[in-house]
Amino acid sequence: MAARQTNPRAQSDRPGVGEPLSSAALQRRIDEEVGRAERHGTMLSCLLVVVENLDEIAYEHGPELSGQTLSYIAGALAGELRRFDRIGHPSAEELAIVLPGADSPSGEAVARRILERVQAIKIESRGTRLPLELSVGLAAWRENMAPHELLARARVAAARQDGDDPPSVPAPGEERRGGAELPGHAPSAS
Repeated sequence: MAARQTNPRAQSDRPGVGEPLSSAALQRRIDEEVGRAERHGTMLSCLLVVVENLDEIAYEHGPELSGQTLSYIAGALAGELRRFDRIGHPSAEELAIVLPGADSPSGEAVARRILERVQAIKIESRGTRLPLELSVGLAAWRENMAPHELLARARVAAARQDGDDPPSVPAPGEERRGGAELPGHAPSAS
């Protein structure tokens, strides 16, 4: 795999962001941040970046390339995050970014920077440039929202943005508050 990026920032230059969290560690972090938001009345958002064609890349170019691609994207995104933001792998095709203190407009600004950053990434295999098809979903935490709902709502927003039928997320006392779709879809990063 050859991967090139413009204006790279070394992940080591971003203290605190570090390696992506595992699914379990990511959920613990979301639990902690929701608790903090409840106690202090602060804002919290979560972005979900889905690489829609990762299975296709794995099929055509091998599973190791798809894994390297997701890791590479995570490393490239670390330069766009604050030192206390966290990135993790909720699944094999997704990256979640926990944004403490960020409301929906702030989360949208981060999402736009992330899309621009990923579009600058060049993934190549055997001399062929591989496009990346992305969906990005944003969810903002609201009072009385359970921690697991934050990521679930971001997943719903990403599915809506991609044109899929979004999965249902029941929320006691709420009617789809807390999730937001982002305009635009990054069909390729060439």
